[in-house]
Amino acid sequence: MCSLFLKFMVKIAFDPTFQLSLPENHRFPMLKYDLIPRQLLHEGIIDSSYLFKPKPVTRSIAALVHTEKYLDKLLNLELSPSEIRRSGFPLSKELIEREFLLAGGTVDCTDFALEYGIALNVAGGTHHAFKDQAEGFCLLNDCAIAAAALLTSGKAKKILIVDLDVHQGNGTASIFKDEPAVFTLSMHGAHNFPHHKEQSDLDIPLPDGTDDHMYHVLMDQYLLVVFREQNPDFVFYISGVDVLASDKLGRLKLSREGCRLRDEKVIRLCHEHK
Repeated sequence: MCSLFLKFMVKIAFDPTFQLSLPENHRFPMLKYDLIPRQLLHEGIIDSSYLFKPKPVTRSIAALVHTEKYLDKLLNLELSPSEIRRSGFPLSKELIEREFLLAGGTVDCTDFALEYGIALNVAGGTHHAFKDQAEGFCLLNDCAIAAAALLTSGKAKKILIVDLDVHQGNGTASIFKDEPAVFTLSMHGAHNFPHHKEQSDLDIPLPDGTDDHMYHVLMDQYLLVVFREQNPDFVFYISGVDVLASDKLGRLKLSREGCRLRDEKVIRLCHEHK
């Protein structure tokens, strides 16, 4: 967590069920959802008052983004074998409960962010989920759901989604392709998953081996312009640490310092813009 966070009252969505039990040797690093809050507490960056237990998102709120047919499939555990493979997770009642809780955490975070200026979801950023299908360990698109809820309630009129995960936010781009109130920006590995990219409002594809210098040149070139031109009254930030050189599959070469500066730049832009 960068030092700028300490200037805010920060609320962090967390629940032990975010760490879903998976088959042995499953490739998704589910343990991180337990380790992140533990490490923050251990280092004294936060105390337990920062953490809050989210409420599951309601079906009606999820349906602002996802189709009723798809929600029926999830809730009735009726995904086909190919749909289950596409999700990346074995289908279970516990998984679906987790996904609704995860999405609810981001919806709850929007209210805390409006009150305090910032809020975080330990397990948020499920940006590969489309309106009617799961993909890449994402079943419900939490930021898309929360953004739609903000617009529907009138709590926001112009939303910017800044997605700096190494993978393109393809589900989010598809969901909001015809929604002028939401601007999607994705800065991602050009040759990484997903192999078929959707069209965000602004895509910044990065070549393999992109280092700190190249990354920050591109950030400085595009982000300030987007904030000025879009003038959002709410920003979702999907950071993703898979841009680090230490990530075995990321294919980029950012250092921990470069990643920290990236996050601080986004937070500073949000703060200055406000």
